[in-house]
Amino acid sequence: MVAASVSLESLCVNSIRMLAVDAVNKSNSGHPGLPMGCAPMGYALWQNILNHNPNNPKWFNRDRFVLSAGHGCMLLYSLLHLTGYKSVSIDDIKEFRQWGSKTPGHPETFETEGVEVTAGPLGAGISNAVGLAIAETHLAAKFNKPDCNIVDHYTYVIMGDGCNQEGIASEACSLAGHLKLGKLIALYDDNQITIDGRTDVSFTEDVLKRYEAYGWHVQHVEDGNHDVKGITEAIEKAKLITDKPSIIKISTTIGYGSPNKSDTAGIHGAAVGEEEAALTREFLNWEYPPFEIPDEVYAHFRKSINKGENLEKEWDSKFEEYQKKYPSEGAELHRMLKGQLPENWDSDLPSYTPDDKGLATRKHSQICLGALGPNLPELIGGSADLTHSNYTDIKGETGSFQPHSPEKRYLHFGVREHAMAAVLNGIAYHNSGLIPYGGTFLVFADYMRGSMRLSALSELGVIYVLTHDSIGVGEDGPTHQPIETIPSLRAMPNMLVFRPGDGNETSGAYKLAIQNRKRPSALCLSRQGMPNQENTSIEKVSLGGYIVSDCEGTPDLIFIGTGSELNLCIEASKEISSLGKKIRVVSMPCLELFEEQEESYKESVLPSSVKKRVVVEAAHSFGWHKYTGFDGICITMDRFGASAPGGECMKNFGFTVENVVNKTKEIL
Repeated sequence: MVAASVSLESLCVNSIRMLAVDAVNKSNSGHPGLPMGCAPMGYALWQNILNHNPNNPKWFNRDRFVLSAGHGCMLLYSLLHLTGYKSVSIDDIKEFRQWGSKTPGHPETFETEGVEVTAGPLGAGISNAVGLAIAETHLAAKFNKPDCNIVDHYTYVIMGDGCNQEGIASEACSLAGHLKLGKLIALYDDNQITIDGRTDVSFTEDVLKRYEAYGWHVQHVEDGNHDVKGITEAIEKAKLITDKPSIIKISTTIGYGSPNKSDTAGIHGAAVGEEEAALTREFLNWEYPPFEIPDEVYAHFRKSINKGENLEKEWDSKFEEYQKKYPSEGAELHRMLKGQLPENWDSDLPSYTPDDKGLATRKHSQICLGALGPNLPELIGGSADLTHSNYTDIKGETGSFQPHSPEKRYLHFGVREHAMAAVLNGIAYHNSGLIPYGGTFLVFADYMRGSMRLSALSELGVIYVLTHDSIGVGEDGPTHQPIETIPSLRAMPNMLVFRPGDGNETSGAYKLAIQNRKRPSALCLSRQGMPNQENTSIEKVSLGGYIVSDCEGTPDLIFIGTGSELNLCIEASKEISSLGKKIRVVSMPCLELFEEQEESYKESVLPSSVKKRVVVEAAHSFGWHKYTGFDGICITMDRFGASAPGGECMKNFGFTVENVVNKTKEIL
């Protein structure tokens, strides 16, 4: 390595490096290697290219920056601090990875303003970025006019070898290439080091050829350690490519500046130590003590504040003019950006009586989407190649989001469940009022679980439409019959899991899913039909659990049912009641919402004095024993299913009125 000069540019770049070294050293935890290696590209992008306003991190038309290699978060925190974001002070840098700090171990949107996505698992960030780019492209196609580009910003990503090895990134980037997302630009930190050592122990492909095959524009900057000008020019060139996403491979040295640890796995995820920090200071001609930044560096970086404020003022004036010229579109975009739903958006959600034909809840879901579509223009989504099984199409909508029709709001994700969930998160991260939904079979939630977890963690109101929710799937057999999936999703904090028992409850689930913009919803829907019940309603779903059939006085036994098994409880209760027993039936479409009710309400539905309870659900019993106690039973699925017609599966595994009655008699 050749020692860096002390030009202002070098001082700025080395400020990023040394903040990372000092913060990781102080906490004795973190990943200094990436920020030390990526400092030049971070500087080039944030100082020379990025349109952003440190005084308003939520300005709508800002460029979005995603650090997909989230472990290197000191790069992002250093850039936020140096460019003047109030969310990251020098004291926050000093408290890196400590309790209550604004500089956690991976970037989190809900902790630190200026962080666009919660980049946890590798590959998730670049996949989120595809969603951000889809959101920008869709809104631009919908709202821009020949004389006014009111939606006009880029999505930039820094990703590493780890991101490029994760399958989720391959799925998402393949989709991005198909959709020709020209405003998505990725900077690939090619440092050839991962935790296990040099990448050639497992990763020898030509990454740029792969991306070229995806339909991306590719470039290579060979000297990522010093060539700020070359990086800047490559980004500017990428911006000129409007019909392809772009990836720029930037070859760097991990931990650049550390004489003994750079270019080794040892600097990937461990502090350099005080002795090596001193040697790094000497190598970089850095004459300042820990956490001290020269005034001229702050002055230079914080030009971003005036630049950003001027950019936002220009955009505000343009939007004001846009609203005058195009009052209808202007009012709609303004409403969306404020996070407000349209008036009467839910007015066409259907309600049902027992006289109405019973349908599968996946079909009720399609009817709900058809009712919401015209009234909720921000609804956007699709399916992972299962449109005609999930019924995720919006009635009356023609065509889909394609390179030639990005104004459309139906997305064909292809057989890419993993990427679909991350892309939906990205659309939600865009914070433009769009409401994303995506469909697949419930059992394939296992592909999506990492991103679903990030939906919940990051308070993203993504709607997961998960059909074929039990052994009622039938002939596809146990590989496609979810058993443990529903209880495992219920175990996820901040996730609403709905299993509606008829049409009314499906409408209610959709209403709540749309209203909950800071909680994702999983709608678990049946393949098989079920009758509409007499006492269900859209409104009662908000209680999570409620009485659908009751007796006089204190019941002898309470049935608790969900989904297609709610009707089993209703029918079994009739037979048990005919024996002179007092029976109550409770529908429990959403356990999370029931748990959030007042204790007095929960006691009124499930009196603690009534010990005999029967839960009926064609899923694993995990979690239900809280409600059945020692005196109750679960009629559930604690083994894998079988390949046979759905009705035969339900019968053979005991989901019949006869079996429910017989099992209930045993505890009476």
